Amino acid sequence: MDSAEYERKIAARFATFDQDGSGYIDREDFSTAAKAVLAEFAVAARSDKGQAVFAGAEAFWQGMAGIADVDGDQRVSREEFVTGAAKRLRDNPHRFAEIARPFLRAVIAAADADGLGATPGATARVLRVLGTPEELAGPVATALDADGDGRITEDEILAAFAGYCGVAAPDA
Repeated sequence: MDSAEYERKIAARFATFDQDGSGYIDREDFSTAAKAVLAEFAVAARSDKGQAVFAGAEAFWQGMAGIADVDGDQRVSREEFVTGAAKRLRDNPHRFAEIARPFLRAVIAAADADGLGATPGATARVLRVLGTPEELAGPVATALDADGDGRITEDEILAAFAGYCGVAAPDA
């Protein structure tokens, strides 16, 4: 991968986390993502599922801040993301995915209407509210169902998230 392609992928990863487009990733971006998921599935914030989504979002933020907020200002700039988070994404995307596990687990539960796992349709809705373009959300959600059983499990979403986060450096 050349340097321009690497920069494009890193910019896309940064934009995914920068939910409000402020140019920084901060706690509010994770709270915004949690609120969007709960609203999409009409899950009350004070319910067990709602509280799990917010707790997962907070844990994800704390993990992100811990690896990337170099100056301690409680926000991650694009530069901090590139030098901190992106390096860790590149070096160990599965470990980074583990930071996201509580949030991803809670989001799957919020999208799971019958207790059997999130369907690709429900997962596409999650992807859309988190900023995935409409034309990509459905095909991506379908691809997440690695075993083809019509349900997306925590392990499937974690593996996909790690794959998405694993951006190899140009000279790697």
